[in-house]
Amino acid sequence: MAIALILACSSLAAIISSLFCLWVYYSKNSRKSTRNDGKSSDAEKGDGLAPFFDKFHQGNILGEGGFGCVYKAQFDDCSFAAIKKLDCKNQDAEKGFQNGSLETQIHGPSQGSSLTWDKRMKIALDTARGLEYLHEHCNPPVIHRDLKSSNILLDSNFNAKLSDFGLAVTDAAHNKNNLKLSGTLGYVAPEYLLDGKLTDKSDVYAFGVVLLELLLGRKPVEKLAPAQCQSIVTWAMPQLTDRSKLPDIVDPVIRNTMDLKHLYQVAAVAVLCVQPEPGYRPLITDVLHSLIPLVPMELGGTLTQAAAP
Repeated sequence: MAIALILACSSLAAIISSLFCLWVYYSKNSRKSTRNDGKSSDAEKGDGLAPFFDKFHQGNILGEGGFGCVYKAQFDDCSFAAIKKLDCKNQDAEKGFQNGSLETQIHGPSQGSSLTWDKRMKIALDTARGLEYLHEHCNPPVIHRDLKSSNILLDSNFNAKLSDFGLAVTDAAHNKNNLKLSGTLGYVAPEYLLDGKLTDKSDVYAFGVVLLELLLGRKPVEKLAPAQCQSIVTWAMPQLTDRSKLPDIVDPVIRNTMDLKHLYQVAAVAVLCVQPEPGYRPLITDVLHSLIPLVPMELGGTLTQAAAP
């Protein structure tokens, strides 16, 4: 297993680098196509939503957040969509997330200074629980398709909630012929970028990138030069499997407060999540069960004070 993992890590950098070029090319052409095409689908215009305005009921709820509920909807052409019904009565809904997004916390002015090791692990655990609900407890299962740190919102206690289901699809409703390539650079799984193959493991890959952000404090993609960039996966993979180097690349904010044993465990989970082959990635349920013992009980895990560092 260790040999296979090291081999996968060594080849991943080349794969990710080539995918960046493909992504940039696709994004430019996609924007041109959008500007030149004056037509839009019923779902984009909103015309096809009318039949569902009186059918927002508990049985169709995919998720619930501070801004309202997300419902499953099926259109006349048998395509599915996730529709968010905003809670207009709650004018202070946005204030429910006093700590903003995870992206703001890590990459904003504070540079992660408010995020201790335990808080980061709690955020990872909450995010994994949210994904597990979508993948395992929705019928049919739902793929978020745009998991990233800016779509993870944090309340005053740093409880994390998934947001922005605008690209979400049900597992039974998609194939590569009826979905436009979507997502965010740095979080998109290689197989989805290459041939449009979309599964729940695509979300697992994105979760792995978020986990690396929490561990390293780096952005998913960083510019090296005006026309050159590097992903966090490409940069980190060779060092994540080297226990002598790993502590040196961790976010300095948490470097002296973490337990090394726990760091190695979380890094191993992240490495598995961002494997180039989806079959080598774990299910989000397995990820969740790996994280629970690393989070203190008072934060939603099972780690006791006696076992804590």
